[in-house]
Amino acid sequence: MQIGSYRFDRVEFAGSLGDLGTLIPLAIGLVTINGLSFSAVFLWVGLFYLVSGFYYKLPIPVQPLKLVSAIAIAFPEKISLAVISATGLLFGGALIILAFTGLIDQLARLFTKPIVRGIQLGLGLILMIKGIEFINRPELLLNNSDITTSLGGVPINTLLGLVALVLVLSLISSRRFPAALVIVALGIVVAIPFGSVNGLAWRFGPSPIELVTPGTDDFLTALFLLVIPQLPLTIGNAIIGTTDTAKNLFGTGEATARVSNRHLSFGMGLANLFVGLMAAMPVCHGAGGLAAHYRFGARTGGSNIMIGLLFILIALGFGGIGIILLSAIPNAVLGVLLLFAGLELALLIRDITERRDLFIAFLIAGIGLATTNMSIAFVSGIIVARFLHWRRIDI
Repeated sequence: MQIGSYRFDRVEFAGSLGDLGTLIPLAIGLVTINGLSFSAVFLWVGLFYLVSGFYYKLPIPVQPLKLVSAIAIAFPEKISLAVISATGLLFGGALIILAFTGLIDQLARLFTKPIVRGIQLGLGLILMIKGIEFINRPELLLNNSDITTSLGGVPINTLLGLVALVLVLSLISSRRFPAALVIVALGIVVAIPFGSVNGLAWRFGPSPIELVTPGTDDFLTALFLLVIPQLPLTIGNAIIGTTDTAKNLFGTGEATARVSNRHLSFGMGLANLFVGLMAAMPVCHGAGGLAAHYRFGARTGGSNIMIGLLFILIALGFGGIGIILLSAIPNAVLGVLLLFAGLELALLIRDITERRDLFIAFLIAGIGLATTNMSIAFVSGIIVARFLHWRRIDI
């Protein structure tokens, strides 16, 4: 069915699911590990998908802020709900300022590809390590340490992780059966006989959504651990990368007239201000997500409208049930999701071929992995890169 410039059909809907491999693992991690509201997360993702679809009339993706999500999931003891809320407010404000002042293009010259790829590699490794930790846990469920059944001396959780790993590898290119959804469904089914949902109240309607008021310490933690290192990723990939990819896929004419660095920056900034008020999942766009939607058949904003409405329906109608189902996801399944999300991030380094660029990228990743502070890592990378260029040092 075609309504104006929007198409609503099976192919367009299939395309709308193309980027779930990134969204679902991180969203599940933030809800189950960090305690974000299920309904708040999926409500704001759905609303941002809707607004993006209506405004750009193209399948512009909505993704989690990967650095923020990865650090929050890996170090929940440091990143509280209040810190995530502060991140949304600070990050949203920063993007709006960048949009109005036109500083985006100037910052892009500073955040070169080796810097961005180094941060992505470090985050990927952090997520992979966290994922393997979850697979190795003897407990089957995140919030129930009593379920530690084993088979032949090997924990059921670890065996399930191996099965999920094989399934993901088998379905990684499948358009009909999204790997993430398949292993989540499998994990829930396997865990139910072990009492994963016993004593939980099944109810329709949204899960609780609360307004969060961050304190000064929360803003400082958010600024230095999350916002500053996230900016180069967002500017390089979510803003400049998305603009470039949209024009490559859909041309430089009327279809992409609204897709610009400033429009993307302002839209993401506004979205994150609202996200920050409710401690939902901080969001962005992304070149890879746009390519994924396109690859699976999305060509119009109809794709965004369909997936957006679906997320809103799930958030408001099934939020209470969603919390129960996520509570029933085994540790190993969550671990496999995080492992592959990390691999996807780490593999972005494959487009770097110059030895000096690889040196900078690996340096940033190593410092980030050792310190768990990507601000220190990327500032160090910028300093070393400038020094090598100034002294004309070959690696």
